[in-house]
Amino acid sequence: MASNWDSTRPGETEVTLPEAQDAWLRFIGRIETPFETRDDCPRRGDFDGPECRVILDATWAPALQGIERRDRLEIYYWLNQARRDLLTQTPRGQQPRGTFDLRSPVRPNPIGMSVVKLLRCEGNVLVVLGLDCLNGTPLIDIKPRLCHQDG
Repeated sequence: MASNWDSTRPGETEVTLPEAQDAWLRFIGRIETPFETRDDCPRRGDFDGPECRVILDATWAPALQGIERRDRLEIYYWLNQARRDLLTQTPRGQQPRGTFDLRSPVRPNPIGMSVVKLLRCEGNVLVVLGLDCLNGTPLIDIKPRLCHQDG
């Protein structure tokens, strides 16, 4: 099924990628959001947005020990539906820009990160506010957000 990730806009350029020699990632869970399509997804997460669930595989549940005392977390995820071959992109209503000058999910290594507000921990599930990814997005990592990082 083709998605709106597959097309290019005027001014965008793409590259033919060589066979991948990727680093090996271990997905540690998945993310549940109400966002089913790219158009549903907010451009940036918002603490006033909907509750979302970060679901760790049961194997990793012990790694959450102590996380309930955290207010903010960094959630890292793999934007598995994003294309990886654009050198330049044309954001809506703007001139073409280089991929590395944008926060677009379309990039050579589509790693996303959101700073979220932790509402509660329910076993191997974190209920959070502030995510901006599609439902079912693979989870890469969770890190505490330290207050000195915000200033």
